Amino acid sequence: MILSSEEQSPSMDPEAWVAEDATVCGDVAIGAGSRIMHGARLVAEAGGSIRIGRNCIVFENAVIRATSRHDCSIGDHSIVGPNSHVVGAQIDAEVFVATGAAVFHGAQIGHGSEVRINGTVHLRTRLEPGSTVPIGWVAVGDPAQILSPDQHEAIWAMQRTLDFPGFVYGVDRSAPDMMKTITSHLSDALGRHRSGC
Repeated sequence: MILSSEEQSPSMDPEAWVAEDATVCGDVAIGAGSRIMHGARLVAEAGGSIRIGRNCIVFENAVIRATSRHDCSIGDHSIVGPNSHVVGAQIDAEVFVATGAAVFHGAQIGHGSEVRINGTVHLRTRLEPGSTVPIGWVAVGDPAQILSPDQHEAIWAMQRTLDFPGFVYGVDRSAPDMMKTITSHLSDALGRHRSGC
């Protein structure tokens, strides 16, 4: 399903292919030879853009999103695996994002890196070219430290300084009614999709 959003329409190279049950919405550009498989969702919210390079494969049920604050790009010859989630990140060429992986706002993944099954690259995290996030591990920080999931306190100590609510939503974590503010703003922003995607 190819959808426009607030006068922004996807553009696809004639040699690209999108499955009929995938969704491509808004300011999304897909390069030659790229394949967007069944159930995948590529959604650029108003003011955001998604750029998919040449010969990229976005597998089944992957989600790639851009927001008004965070564009998203996937470099040539990269794979985004099934059930993975990439939002507002910059991914260089020849990167493998495996099944179930998550890559968050402002992350930068260098050329030839791998984020293996269920790996996480936190917001504002920078992976050097050729890096590997092992199965289920977490990369956090700039430059990234790569930690096993049983190191929650160490991960949180770094993640807290990255300021998820402020960086992603522009809301101070200590503000009263933080979640009410975030969800109200999101509801307004995402409500625009009623007329498009």
